[in-house]
Amino acid sequence: MSAGDTAWILISTALVMLMTPGLALFYGGMVRRKNVLSTMMMSFAILAVIGILWVLYGYTLAFGPDKGGIIGGLNWIGLSGVGQEPSSVYATTVPHLAFVMFQGMFAIITVALITGAVVERIKFSALLIFSVLWFTLVYCPVAHWVWGSGGWLAELGALDFAGGTVVHITAGISAIAVALVLGPRKGFAEKQAMEPGNIPMVALGAALLWFGWFGFNAGSALTSGGLAASAFIATNTAACSAAFTWIALGWIHRRPSLLGVATGAVVGLVAITPAAGFVDPIAAIPIGMVAAAISYYVMMWRSRQSVDESLDVWACHGMGGTWGALAAGIFASAAINSAGADGLIHGNVALLAKQLAAVAVVWVFAFGATWIIAKIVKAVVGLRVKGEEEVVGLDISQHGERAYGGI
Repeated sequence: MSAGDTAWILISTALVMLMTPGLALFYGGMVRRKNVLSTMMMSFAILAVIGILWVLYGYTLAFGPDKGGIIGGLNWIGLSGVGQEPSSVYATTVPHLAFVMFQGMFAIITVALITGAVVERIKFSALLIFSVLWFTLVYCPVAHWVWGSGGWLAELGALDFAGGTVVHITAGISAIAVALVLGPRKGFAEKQAMEPGNIPMVALGAALLWFGWFGFNAGSALTSGGLAASAFIATNTAACSAAFTWIALGWIHRRPSLLGVATGAVVGLVAITPAAGFVDPIAAIPIGMVAAAISYYVMMWRSRQSVDESLDVWACHGMGGTWGALAAGIFASAAINSAGADGLIHGNVALLAKQLAAVAVVWVFAFGATWIIAKIVKAVVGLRVKGEEEVVGLDISQHGERAYGGI
């Protein structure tokens, strides 16, 4: 066991945990003032619920002994047999419990990311039921496929350093699926103004996400050595590259905005996530630039459609994660990480083909499974609040609170 590796994983776990409150601020600032608290409540509630479910059964389904490459067995249910000694399979220089909690924070924020698609109109009770079902039936299987020992995508050789496929594609594609089932907000079709209520809050949330992402990506090295340092600088460089690209695009089309640069930074972080520990840090510049351009124009296209995917989780996380997974297949270098492989620019077209296959499978599975789950929740308990509750705002109608009270 390594004291240095253990310290780094514990610190990284705390950094990733901070991302969920950061997401609450990021999303909370984007909605109208009457829905700020309800939006933030979604992230905090998911932190609580998924945090419990992860130790009860989520970890063993995702990382337990393999069952046919599809799911983990129940050997570690309730963390039975998981202790302070290192695992013989995962993160072998740190306590097994440290790895459990590090991965648990990934599960939490993945579920929380989807809430950006459903804000301002979903019933809180329906959200909780949907989150439990989605975590169990979508996140845990995909996590096992990609990261679990014996998972079929891992065996195929698909690479995902810190969650481009497991976290961002699953959340982003699921976001568009549940938004389609839920339907648009009142006034969306009439192009009523739905301006963000607090852009400084968005900026603060983005800053916390950026800060926490160093644990997300560099922590996924699972050691405190050179690979963590390489992933760390790649992470920051991609965020900077995408943020600056978003500024340039804003200038071209209208004016650069704080909301835009905050969004761009997050998109860059999303895109570098699957590749951070497999690519030379200089590759983070084109990865961030292309990610920003893709998400920017997908967001513009989506805004002209009748689909109300409120905070563009699909454009930012689904499309950014897709590009990032493919970018790993292009820029990966075995010289950076011997556990990876050379990508397209090093003459290995096979890796890009594997990345394409993994992306396609997860796109189809996440969309289809989420659509079914949302339809079931809609049929059983209903997804939407009543019309008058939506008009009043979910802060009051769902939680009996105001974000901006007083005189």
